Amino acid sequence: MEIPAGAQQDFSKSLLLSVSILALWVPPGSWAALRIQKIPEQPQTNQDLLLSVQGIPDTFQDFNWYLGEETYGGTMLFTYIPGLLKPQRDGSAMKQRDIIGFPNGSMLLCHAQPTDSGTYQVAVTINPAWTMRAKTEVQVAEKPKELPITNLPVSAGIVAAIIIGSLAIGSLCVGSIAYLLVTRGWRAQSHRMTATEKPEVGSSHHAGDNNIYEAMPTPVLLVSPLSDTRPTNATMLPPLPQLPPLEPESHHYQDLLNPDPAPYCQLVPTPEGVPG
Repeated sequence: MEIPAGAQQDFSKSLLLSVSILALWVPPGSWAALRIQKIPEQPQTNQDLLLSVQGIPDTFQDFNWYLGEETYGGTMLFTYIPGLLKPQRDGSAMKQRDIIGFPNGSMLLCHAQPTDSGTYQVAVTINPAWTMRAKTEVQVAEKPKELPITNLPVSAGIVAAIIIGSLAIGSLCVGSIAYLLVTRGWRAQSHRMTATEKPEVGSSHHAGDNNIYEAMPTPVLLVSPLSDTRPTNATMLPPLPQLPPLEPESHHYQDLLNPDPAPYCQLVPTPEGVPG
């Protein structure tokens, strides 16, 4: 049985149209192309969390972020529309959260808290008939609670021992400092006394002698008499006789107090005009 030529041509056109539609059609709400990366993977309390969207097309109309299992107005965090002066519009689920949207579809949650844990979903609108979606689970860990410091009971005996030990150590330190100061003072005083002491010069051989006169032999030669006018040669002079031993100093002192008048009596006046 042969197929008419007109029917075969109509069938070919309809088959080509179907293949073209199937090639261009993308199921709405596709999840396969988008992926969300958490940075960091396990956020801590008061730590910033970046939800980076991977695989978003270069051109799109807008994208919406949701917090919850369902996507509707009550769970919307914000809407981002590129090209506007203020592209980000907060939703009803934003509340007191600090969230920043980026043109590539990502969002930054600042100072994450345990109450921010849950399911985060993003919906990227390519055109009215094509919306791409992705979701991820976020769990913000709480900081470990610090254990309270328990004060151990301190008995009266321990307190008394601590006080007595502190006093003993303080007394020992004070005594050591005082000993060092006193020892240094004694050393300085003895050093000064040693430096100021001087030996006695010209001390008398006779203890207890207060006589200020002292006979000493003259080291020079005696001058010859006036009648002898010959030159004196020191090399031709006879050796000096030995000096008699010194008499006690008290004898010279007595001679000064009681002079001998005999030498004065031997002087005889000469008559005038007669050479002496």
